[in-house]
Amino acid sequence: MSEHTYKFNVKMTCTGCSGAIDRVLKKTDGVAEYDISLEKQEVLVKGTIPYDDLHAKIAKTGKQILSGETVV
Repeated sequence: MSEHTYKFNVKMTCTGCSGAIDRVLKKTDGVAEYDISLEKQEVLVKGTIPYDDLHAKIAKTGKQILSGETVV
């Protein structure tokens, strides 16, 4: 399976929000690396996980995903 980079704009208001996403991504198979920017309201994820699966994982945190795209 090839590796992709995904970018999600996620509504996060505090470090608790970004921490919830961090905890989920840390234990998700297929995620090679990620960067969560509370300031930019952005989550960048690189890995082999399918887009829809990753979207569902982030959505399960209860945070609102404003948009998402495959970057590479």
